[in-house]
Amino acid sequence: MKRLFLFSCLLFMITISFSQQKQEKLENQIQQYWFVMLMKGPNRSQDGATAAQIQQGHLANINRLYYEGKLKVAGPFGDGGNWQGVFIFDASAEGCKTKEEAEQILKTDPAIANGRLVYELKPWYTAPMGSFKPGVPEKKN
Repeated sequence: MKRLFLFSCLLFMITISFSQQKQEKLENQIQQYWFVMLMKGPNRSQDGATAAQIQQGHLANINRLYYEGKLKVAGPFGDGGNWQGVFIFDASAEGCKTKEEAEQILKTDPAIANGRLVYELKPWYTAPMGSFKPGVPEKKN
């Protein structure tokens, strides 16, 4: 009985030790990303059909960047204010490591290229988990 108790205590201590090591490792894994605030641009006077075409290209660009592993988060704000949406780019992705590279990627967006949106780009940091796991996501059929 004494051996069983000692074995249980040892197993418990090992489990706690591994748990603490895992937490410490996560803290050491903080990585840089690029946070992009998308705001209303100066050229929003396109007719409805043109605006819809630009928006379609904007969404296609988001999809392309996501499946290239560059874009981790994208989404709009729903309050009609000056802030239109956000992007978060993975700064470890090929072609997205520097601020200049991230800006080149942003210029491929039809809404930015046509002046419907402008952006502010900032370095941002978090642990690589959830949506922020490194690499290219797998396409689901």
